[in-house]
Amino acid sequence: MQKDFTSQIEALTRIKERFAPPQRVKDNAYIKDYDAVYAYSIRDPEGFWGQIANELEWFAPWERVREFNLPEHKWFVNGKTNITLNALDRHANSWRRNKVAIIWLSEDGREEVATYGQLRDRVNQFANGLKSKGIKKGDRVIIYMPLVIEGVIAMLACARIGAIHSVVYAGMGAGSLRSRVEDSKAKAVICADIGYRRGKVVRLKETVDEAIKDLDMVETVIVFRRQTPQIELSEWEEDFWELLRANSHKCEPEVMDSEDPLFILYTSGTTGRPKGVVHVHGGFMVGTYYLTKAFFDVKDADVYWSTSDIGWIVGHSYIVYGPLCAGATVLIREGSPDYPHPGIVWEKVQKYGVSVMFTAPTAIRMFMRFGKEHIEKFDRSTLRILACAGEPLNPEAWRFAQEVILENNGHCVDNFWQTEVASPILGTLPSMFNKPGRAGKPMPGVVADVVDENGNSVPAGQGGYLVLRQPLPYMMRTIYGNPERYKEVWSKFPGCYQTGDIAVCDEDGYFSVLGRSDDVLNVAGHRIGTADVENALVGHPAVAEAAAIGIPDEIKGEVIKVFVVLRAGKEASEGLRKSIIQHVRMELGPIATPQEVEFVAKLPKTRSGKIMRRLLKAEELGLEKGDTSTLED
Repeated sequence: MQKDFTSQIEALTRIKERFAPPQRVKDNAYIKDYDAVYAYSIRDPEGFWGQIANELEWFAPWERVREFNLPEHKWFVNGKTNITLNALDRHANSWRRNKVAIIWLSEDGREEVATYGQLRDRVNQFANGLKSKGIKKGDRVIIYMPLVIEGVIAMLACARIGAIHSVVYAGMGAGSLRSRVEDSKAKAVICADIGYRRGKVVRLKETVDEAIKDLDMVETVIVFRRQTPQIELSEWEEDFWELLRANSHKCEPEVMDSEDPLFILYTSGTTGRPKGVVHVHGGFMVGTYYLTKAFFDVKDADVYWSTSDIGWIVGHSYIVYGPLCAGATVLIREGSPDYPHPGIVWEKVQKYGVSVMFTAPTAIRMFMRFGKEHIEKFDRSTLRILACAGEPLNPEAWRFAQEVILENNGHCVDNFWQTEVASPILGTLPSMFNKPGRAGKPMPGVVADVVDENGNSVPAGQGGYLVLRQPLPYMMRTIYGNPERYKEVWSKFPGCYQTGDIAVCDEDGYFSVLGRSDDVLNVAGHRIGTADVENALVGHPAVAEAAAIGIPDEIKGEVIKVFVVLRAGKEASEGLRKSIIQHVRMELGPIATPQEVEFVAKLPKTRSGKIMRRLLKAEELGLEKGDTSTLED
């Protein structure tokens, strides 16, 4: 293991508390007996997953629930469906037609609402508009939009016609956006002219223009114009709403095989190349639908709010597809959770009666820093479930959420998953005891284990690699255009999926995920490859070599520090430091902006030339340096 988590494991063993869920949560939980449901899911996985899938609509039934030829795995084999059939039509053709599907809020207090009937009609109109631009089944479409209803419409419209969408977080820089356009070979880009954050305008269209300059593969750019006066569009660009309104609201969903790709979502790995995770219509639909109910406990009367964004896997699984397939009312809000004032989140919880919320530990720690007075002035009594994921939820943040935010009238539940596994694989169900510092137990259908370097299970309380011993319907199917890279996650421990995380399982079967085993940073719940940052750094004309590490931060979990070796003739200065930071920001976006830059004469390397980031981090944090026998002289 590249990182030593001994101190974290020792700290966990000292935490002995167990907290029962409030009675109102336990009595109304979708799963009341975890042990019984879990045992059934492992004893008869075909029956378990088949029963869930049968709650959804299919054009044609599957022949087999699952078929494994690892690392390949198929689910609901030869079944025909379309995820929008269940996210839209199943509700729009029922009593839910006039039920609110989405409530959108802006930072300045504006509100837009779409019912299931209205949402389906708009999706159909935009889907027909995409068809009119020559976009068809299998084509890739990049979506670069803020958290607005139009972004959700764009995703669903692509799925409707069988096009494969790839949403890029509308905070990433031109370099990151361009690499994703090139890797996916996108035929179209759907974007907004601007977004808003903390009262400031974020100019998205300018980033798109820079990113796709000289890229012949992009045939169409569709722009959601928000500015007044409106920006001018070129002859090969289209206005979002003009294209939508020009088309019929009748558009039958494309018949998709269960294993047909739904979307590509890029995530950071250790190589610096974009890693396009592919999810499919059938298994992703069944998994996110089930866990919206089983883990998040969302019911028909609930107002559900995820504070994430459509640019991340949380936005795909638990802003758009999962909740909509389950018929939920989803609240979305563009902007920052601390603007225009530190209590804005709780003001909205009070106003809309939010009952289930999904957020990140970073946000909880931010609320802690602001102080409870910004929370207590608003009524949070409707809030039943507060779920956290994206990074480890430290016990102090959990206690704050449970005791201050929820006033012990709801349940703060942890869970763990990742882009590659598009729904919780570990978690504390609403009906389960909470153990601070632990993510929870394996979700139904999940066979999780902690293993050593040789793939052998380790005893309770001992750290090791977190693996899954069998596939899940909601797992990725491949890495787009790079099947060999996909096979790597199944190759280290034969027959097991390697998550890339270090974990420990206690004597009660509760798992704690301690951090990454590879060179991937976790900044405020966002995975950023050290290679991504280093590649951006050496793209600066003054930089010869660079290394990036994560250093602990009480709010974000980690922040980025970089070590830079300058080219001959270049001298360190405050101006150069600012220039380097701005360069990375432009290439990768604000989330990857280094917090610190240290100019060094050389970087520690092995004799084979690999940078020893472990040594840099040990020196930075005052830790033991460990084995340095491979360090070059």
